[in-house]
Amino acid sequence: MASKDSLCPEVVYLNGTIVTMDPANPRAEAVATMADKIVATGSNAAMRELAGPATRVVDLADKTMLPGLIEPHNHFSMYGNWVLLQSNLNCPPLGPVSSMSDLVEVLKERASRTPKGQWVMGYGYDDTKIAEKRHPTRHDLDRVSTEHPVFINHISGHFNAANSRALELAGITKDTPSPVGGVIRKDPATGEPDGVLEEMPAQALVFGLVPPLTMEQRMEAMALAARDYMKVGVTTAYDAGVALKGIGSRDDIVAYQRAVAQGAVPIRINMMIGADLLLGEKGEGPTFLTGFGDNRLKIGPAKVIGDGSIQGYTGWLSKPYHIPYRGDSSYCGYPVTPPDKMTPIVLAAHKAGFQIALHGNGDAAIDAILDAYSLAQKEYPRPDARHRIEHCQMAREDQLDRMAELGVTPSFFVSHTYYWGDRHKAIFMGPERAARISPLKSALAKGIRYTIHSDCPVTPVDPLFCVFAAVNRVTTSGEVLGPEFRLTAEEALRAVTIDAAWQGFNEKVMGSIEVGKLADFTVVDRNPLEVPPEAIRDVRVEEVIIGGSSVYSAG
Repeated sequence: MASKDSLCPEVVYLNGTIVTMDPANPRAEAVATMADKIVATGSNAAMRELAGPATRVVDLADKTMLPGLIEPHNHFSMYGNWVLLQSNLNCPPLGPVSSMSDLVEVLKERASRTPKGQWVMGYGYDDTKIAEKRHPTRHDLDRVSTEHPVFINHISGHFNAANSRALELAGITKDTPSPVGGVIRKDPATGEPDGVLEEMPAQALVFGLVPPLTMEQRMEAMALAARDYMKVGVTTAYDAGVALKGIGSRDDIVAYQRAVAQGAVPIRINMMIGADLLLGEKGEGPTFLTGFGDNRLKIGPAKVIGDGSIQGYTGWLSKPYHIPYRGDSSYCGYPVTPPDKMTPIVLAAHKAGFQIALHGNGDAAIDAILDAYSLAQKEYPRPDARHRIEHCQMAREDQLDRMAELGVTPSFFVSHTYYWGDRHKAIFMGPERAARISPLKSALAKGIRYTIHSDCPVTPVDPLFCVFAAVNRVTTSGEVLGPEFRLTAEEALRAVTIDAAWQGFNEKVMGSIEVGKLADFTVVDRNPLEVPPEAIRDVRVEEVIIGGSSVYSAG
């Protein structure tokens, strides 16, 4: 409560269910704001008493106000670029592609309106869902065009497929070796590249040739992304791949600076910038550290890629995949950044003072990450570093114990239980391992603070759907994976509000509705903590308020 001697608030929100995520004051009827801050919470009567003649009174009409929802791991700028400039190759219901012929036809349409010689791009194809159950090859994409370079993104982001023209421009031939941490797939019979590139070191061989977006295109793409993020209640997003070596540049950061300054991106952005750039590409050392910036645009963790994608057979496991990859019963995937390269990067970033976010899907990758974090703390002890593991899907119990001991905070890709759970059980992990994808309840029991995320555009951005997935752990077929790992709705909501703020060192300014914090709110039609668990996904965002200003209204 603010005192009566305080200045009258600019806005008072009344007649709502205020879910504060503040343990000392978990519910309220009303909240008052001034400028971009919360100045009071409490009863309708108390807030009315604070209001003055100039105070704007907003009737929430029994809607529920949540702290502004936080998306802790996504690819905001990539999503905007894909939506704006590339053809949608997703399978139904997210896109039109059910077969290789569908994919070719969608890309042909794009090629028909693309000047000769310019790039034809697409995103979202899924080899495990289309009828042929395989990646497109150069020969498939040559059916689209032999005059345009064609280059398309897998739904996971960990693969690309290129046509013959794109491979020719990149100089990729049968004699081109696969780079460390990536694979240039080749036809077993001829040795010629088949067009599929695994993981960033290989993808970058072609990505580097794609003409960069103009600043105007970048700004338009970010504005489109912000629109879609606000529709699902997001007030803060962590972009998990800014200026990554091989597929990004410093222009990514400049675009964010301009977009935020000009109001094209109303939501708050924390940038996970590639560790190579942050540490100094020429060995000159860092020029800024985690936390640099302001509450609108901030530098978050240094980003490193540990392994790949489990549904792409590039996640690095300690035991072989359930259905062997290409008949190899010993195949366990591989590291994108091998431990002998990962450890020096972690040591340098940790010593410099960065928070680190290391992508690790498979348990072998998680072992390597924890070994690196452990060594870093041994060599250069640092309290409360809050180093992260991104996705952390196949974490074992002993690894959760190590995370608790080291103070490591995972961000779980819990939506996988819905979107890929059936295939993990039947194809990639088998029943036993699939049941413990994203073991949230076990992590909670060990005292680990964590977040949950969409990894958009890998799955649609939607924090409340992540809450639904964490609470229900239901697959698209309706099966429940690992019911013992389910969370309560309130536990899951913490992972996209106050715990997400904490994970990013922002808990003092956001994540809960408390006096002194930023006036960031997501208003929804029903209280997600009181609806049946299966109905959480149907809770509708009505309004988004950032810094005291309404930036989105469903009406």
